[in-house]
Order: sequence, then C-alpha cells, then structure tokens
Amino acid sequence: MIVVAIAALLIALHSVFSQLSAPKVYGADDTEIAVFAGDRFSVKVADSPADGYRWIIAEPRPDPAVLKAAGGREVPDGAPPSGSGAARYLDFEAVHPGRTDLRLLRCRRCGTGAADEAGARSLNFRVTVG
Repeated sequence: MIVVAIAALLIALHSVFSQLSAPKVYGADDTEIAVFAGDRFSVKVADSPADGYRWIIAEPRPDPAVLKAAGGREVPDGAPPSGSGAARYLDFEAVHPGRTDLRLLRCRRCGTGAADEAGARSLNFRVTVG
C-alpha cells in the first residue's frame, strides 16, 4: 500500500515538473517575446501541409548571437471536423542576452520574392533575451 502511494506521488511530481520545465509556446499574436539566455521556446502557427505552403525563417534572419533555431514539429489538429489542419511548432533557443527580430514566412516557393507570392503570409516577432 505504501509502495503504491509513493509511486503515485512520484508520478504526480514528474508530471508537475515536466509541465513547469516544458518550453513556453507563443502564438502568432505574441509579437513581443521575452525569455532568458538558455531558455527554449516555440512559436505555434497554423499549418496545412496539403496546400503546398510551408513556414520558414525569413530574411533578415535573427542575430545568431542572440537566438538560434532548434527544429520544429507538426501536430495534427484532432479528429474531424476540426481535424482539417495542423499546427506547426517552430522551436528556438535563446543564446545570449540581447534583442533580435524574428520573421516567419508562409510561402510555397520560398525563394527570392516569396513574400510577394499569392497566399504568402508573414509574422514578425521582437525577441528580447535577458
């Protein structure tokens, strides 16, 4: 009985610590991002890969002394009828104190002039690392 209670307590503590240490997630409307050096965070954007568009980090790229890209992942949007799209999480790591701009671009060709192509969308963030 005591072993079961201890196991349940350890599971609960692990769950709490996992949630507290998980990277912060910012949305498309969070244009100001404030983090500390060493923090990891994600930017969540709506995504529908079937339409041929993808999200990229656009030029001018963030100052690499302040912020670096750390990958990304796609998460399906659940069961129908809401399951028509997905969410893309773009992951970043705050490197050193400073301030930089982060521009994300949703594009199809994603080459020169991609911001001007039909259906393109850009998001701009000011990232401050303390």
